[in-house]
Amino acid sequence: MPCLRPTLLALSVLLVAPSLYGQATESSINKQLKNLRAVPTAERPAATIKIAMDVRTLPAGKSKLQLADALTHLVTEGDAGPEALQAVADTLTKALAESPVPAKNDQPPMPYLDLAGLVRYEHVTTTLADPLYAKADQVLAANEADIEKADFTLKDLKNNKVTLSELRGKIVMVNFWATWCGPCRLEMPDLDVIYTHFQPQGLVVLSITDEDSMKVSALIGPWGYHPPVLLDPGGKVHKAFHIEGVPKTFLFNREGKLVAQAIDQRSQRQFLQMLSANTDLHN
Repeated sequence: MPCLRPTLLALSVLLVAPSLYGQATESSINKQLKNLRAVPTAERPAATIKIAMDVRTLPAGKSKLQLADALTHLVTEGDAGPEALQAVADTLTKALAESPVPAKNDQPPMPYLDLAGLVRYEHVTTTLADPLYAKADQVLAANEADIEKADFTLKDLKNNKVTLSELRGKIVMVNFWATWCGPCRLEMPDLDVIYTHFQPQGLVVLSITDEDSMKVSALIGPWGYHPPVLLDPGGKVHKAFHIEGVPKTFLFNREGKLVAQAIDQRSQRQFLQMLSANTDLHN
């Protein structure tokens, strides 16, 4: 495959600290990954790019691929920016090209699905030419078709029933979350602000969890969280929406068509961008 070009931000990181590259070890990279969530928001894109570049210096193999894939699960938490997202996608592309992973029961392994998710939902690009990557993209497209057809009726914390299909004519954000999920708790205040601002224009935010109502109420109660919190005991709706990790948010237009989805924590800016690009809501 052709050499992958660093982005401008990546180049600036290299120029500032050139001695750091070529010296990375699996141990040092694991330490950076572990500490990435503690990095201040403004510094996190550059820190993410540094990790991506460090991973690329490792010899090809399973460990390199695991580290590259682990970084894809962190770069989507919040607003890392297009350069950091592309750097991570390039690193995972390189690792997969060097060390392809065999299919499992005719299904693409997780690294292919993670790369396909970055390309499909974070608007990055990849040069990977691998049938399993193509299959991963097909899996995501099939999941989207399932989600668009899905309907549900769930109860909120006050025992009121909410049915998705009865919300046609509204713009609906279906958000999956959990009390134990730090990124979920970080994005919920932004969801609350967006819901209260756009509710008069017909926006509905449904926050769905498969946890016990008492545990949920204990966390949500003091917040004054306004969007309906729906309970999914047994996780039936989670399965219908192919939820394997939270937070995850799906956007349906007034006709009930799935028009966008966020595969991880979003900032207020990212939520607003999603709404402005795919709906008729306006500030």
